[in-house]
This record gives sequence, C-alpha cells and structure tokens, in this order.
Amino acid sequence: MRFDPGVRPALLATALAVASSVACFHKSPPSGAIQVEPAYGTASLPQDPDDPAIWVHPTDPSRSLIIGTMKVAAPAGAIVVFGLDGRIRQMITGIDRPNNVDVEYGFQLGGRTVDIAVATERLARALRVFAIDASAGRLIDLGAIPVLQGEAGEAGAPMGIALYRRPSDNAMFAIVAPKTGPREGYLWQYRLTDTGRGGIGATFVRRLGVFSANTVRAENEIEAVAVDDALGYVYYADEGDGIHKWHADPDHRDASRELAHFARSGFRGDREGIAIYALPDGTGYIVCTDQLEGDSEYHIYAREGAPGNPHDHSREIAVINGGADSTDGLDISSATLGTRLPHGVMVAMNSAPRNFLVFGWEDIAATIRPPLRMTR
Repeated sequence: MRFDPGVRPALLATALAVASSVACFHKSPPSGAIQVEPAYGTASLPQDPDDPAIWVHPTDPSRSLIIGTMKVAAPAGAIVVFGLDGRIRQMITGIDRPNNVDVEYGFQLGGRTVDIAVATERLARALRVFAIDASAGRLIDLGAIPVLQGEAGEAGAPMGIALYRRPSDNAMFAIVAPKTGPREGYLWQYRLTDTGRGGIGATFVRRLGVFSANTVRAENEIEAVAVDDALGYVYYADEGDGIHKWHADPDHRDASRELAHFARSGFRGDREGIAIYALPDGTGYIVCTDQLEGDSEYHIYAREGAPGNPHDHSREIAVINGGADSTDGLDISSATLGTRLPHGVMVAMNSAPRNFLVFGWEDIAATIRPPLRMTR
C-alpha cells in the first residue's frame, strides 16, 4: 500500500459478527501501547478480509471509497467497495484469492485519464486491474495480467502489491511480492502499459529487495509493500526481521542498493501492513502493523528520517493500538477531508469481525506526547 489523499467518513458502529480467520495469530500479554479509539468500522464481510486501500474522489471527498479484499478462492473471493458510511456498495466476486490491493491516480488509457485499483489474485497467479468510475463510485473490471511467470509453486503466487507513479514522466509501476522468494530479488517490478485494446498490460522491469529467510519461523515471508510517490521510496515488511527501504524508480542511479533496514526490534508478532502519513514538506510518518490476536499494534517512525540522514528511521516515535484483531492490511491518507476528518485517516483490517476499522488521524495525533504532526 501507498500514500494517497484520504477521506473523512461518517460515524458508523463497528460490526461485530465473530468468525474464525485464517490469519496468522500471535497472542501476547498487554503492552505499553497507547490506546486510540476507532471512529467506526465498516460492515462485516461474509468471509475473511485482508487488505484495504483508500481512493479519494477528485472533486468531492464525501464520495470517496474504501476498497478491500476478501481473500478466499473463487467463486467467493472478492473485491469489496465500501462507501464512507461503511456500507458495502459493490462486491465483485469470482476473484481467485485476492490478497492485497492498491490504488493509483492518472493512468493514461485509450486517450483518457483513469484512476485504477490493482489487486493480487494469488491462485490465478495474476494481477486483477480495475478502473475506478468516479461518477458512479464503482469499479470496472479490466481483466487480469499474468505475473511472476516461470516461477514454480508459491514463488509464482502474488500476495503483496504497491503502485508507484514516477513524478518525472507519470510512468506507472506495480511492485509485487510473491508468497515465497529468494534472499536476493524477492520483489518483482512491472511497468503498467496501455494495451491499446481497452486494457492494461505489464512489462517486467527488475527484481529487487533482500529477504531474511528467517529459519526460526518457517512461515516468514514478505507481503506488505508501500510506496511513497512524492519521495520515491518503496518500503516492505520482512515479517520476522524488519522493514526495508529502496528506491522505487528502477532507473535511479542507486536503484540496486538498499537504503535502510529498520524496525528490527520491539515487535511481538509479524510485521504486516505498512502505510505512510505524508505531509507536503516531506515530513510525516511510516506506520507498520504488529499483528497480534485481539489487539494489534502499530509502530510509528519518522518519514523524513533523522537530522542529516533521511534514511535513518531507527527511532521509534510511538506504538499505538485500537482493538483491531490480527491486522494484516493497513492504509493511511493525510489529506484534509472536511470537518469530520480534517487531518487524515488510518484504515486497518480487523480479522475476527471480518471488517475494517477507521481511525481519525487527529485522534492518533492527540493521544501521543508530543503530538504527531497533521495536515493543516
């Protein structure tokens, strides 16, 4: 997931339908995390959710959407669109175990500009691409793009995704994390292109990223990926080891070099969803999920790094929680979004109730001392 503008939803009571989940749980004793109350929860899904993405309407933030995945095999697997009242507006079924989803703005398709949502379709070994219809508030299925071709077994099964739009030329890329991968070159990067037939294709660009291949926990993997479009960095969570930072632009002179490796201690569960609270001056926050049963935590680091070193993210600013069960996916927006959410929003997957919790950034900022910075 990546930084995008965000929205201020109306209050809605959290749906509390309890069900079993296939997420990886880590039961832990209470910690010193700072408690933040969610503003509301979306409606519950029929089956297990995984990852949210926030799409912002270009002219009316009240018509923005939360897009989520329901990560089961087809035909029940689905992309789910929520309105800002938390209700389900659209459910596109027949997606073969979608894991993560991301959105990007301004793709040039057939002579017009469209915003897109792209999800990993794990069992189909493909990306599933959707155009976002701003007037109707719905997704339009543009079809699937095969990825990770030539890889056997779970090394060819896509899970994580983040989209990147390069500021210099608006070229758009997808960075994909498979279920398993090698110590070197775990992530795959593709350039998204107009096929000329009303659809979107992908051209392989490079492999990047190191992986700890932690042998203590056999299920260790890389799933969560987030891109900071404005600063040009990609972050990904090595579940049992830490967060890695690389250049998102494959043509950058230092594209083959790791820039930072942080968040290596203080986690009690898996490092999962990553999201960025980005301020216009280049400051802000990197937030990473600590996936815990019953009450996941979220570790916060400075987006701008340390004085004199933009790649030193070693200092942990705060740890918060908010009652979300075994959070996997996470997304954040920092846009000014009206009177009810003027400073942004954090959306977190909530496993057992099978929904997503929404937190006002002003509530997060006010709880921490000194207070976190916010959009003005």
